[in-house]
Amino acid sequence: MIQLIDTHAHIYTDDFQLELKKILQRAQENYVHKICMPNIDEETITSMMDIATIYPTYCFPMMGIHPCHITKNFTRQLYLVEGWLQKASFVAIGEIGIDLYHDTNLSMEQQEAFSIQLRLAKAYKLPVAIHCRNAFKEVLQILEKEQDGTLKGVMHCFSGNLTEAERCIELGLYLGIGGIITLPKSGLAETIRTIDLAHLVLETDSPYLTPAPYRGKRNEPAYLRYIAEKLAEIKGVICSEIASITTQNAERLFALSK
Repeated sequence: MIQLIDTHAHIYTDDFQLELKKILQRAQENYVHKICMPNIDEETITSMMDIATIYPTYCFPMMGIHPCHITKNFTRQLYLVEGWLQKASFVAIGEIGIDLYHDTNLSMEQQEAFSIQLRLAKAYKLPVAIHCRNAFKEVLQILEKEQDGTLKGVMHCFSGNLTEAERCIELGLYLGIGGIITLPKSGLAETIRTIDLAHLVLETDSPYLTPAPYRGKRNEPAYLRYIAEKLAEIKGVICSEIASITTQNAERLFALSK
């Protein structure tokens, strides 16, 4: 039986609250048997943890602050993060990283917050889910500084070139493959064609980055199958092989029970 893991889905947001049971049912009907939930900011923690409590063997929380939500008072934000790490179980530190696409005014704060959250990951022996947009150089510089042989994680929503892919892998990261791979103009298919499946995990980033054939609609974990099917086409293998390898990768990375 095909089993997929959505390693990155924000199913606790308002986009899903009115029909969460249906969303999860559709996910199960489309072979998704586990969902990892990266946190966004202070306001999303409660709803995320509520879902993790109701579905403890299906929905797994991460803890961190998304770079776009880092403020000048980020030390208070990270104090809250560590408080949660001390009192609850999480499968990763995330979603963390650097995003300089819309605004660079808080670049230094983002970089410092990223560094601190990487150190938290090492201290709590957890992997990281990294968001990187218009900041590959900055993210890699910090990773190179903080990597002591124990850091591991995933470069969420990877969309870079082959050189960038290989650098991420060298630094101990899996590549998170999402809906972008279904878009012909993205060029991601050519990059991933030469990357071994041992370095890949699947994700939707729901409710964002909807894959073809549902572009323009809200994304959801059920659509992970289209990402798996496209990856199978690119690799020239059957979808069950994609499912088997990427699921094993995700279970190993996030220490998910089978």
